[in-house]
Amino acid sequence: MFVIELIYTADLTEIDAVMRAHVKYLKKYYDAGNFVVSGRKIPRDGGIIVAVGANRPAIERIVNEDPFVAKGLAQYRIIEFRASQRATDIDERMGKP
Repeated sequence: MFVIELIYTADLTEIDAVMRAHVKYLKKYYDAGNFVVSGRKIPRDGGIIVAVGANRPAIERIVNEDPFVAKGLAQYRIIEFRASQRATDIDERMGKP
């Protein structure tokens, strides 16, 4: 598993102008089974994506497709980890029935 941290390098007006393309990119990789959960950081200076993939180079290729990264609006950091435990009630913890 991987934690992907996006760090904005542009102001929010530039980020917001590309947001629709970024959301389309996210949907593509949720549908492909790579993205597990994602959202904005607080304060809003980037975002976090939890992902699964075959290996780090595969995740790097995916991240480089992000319009924020491709357009030079964000940098990223990838943290790889081995998931050894998980909550059995994750939906409830996230406020979903």
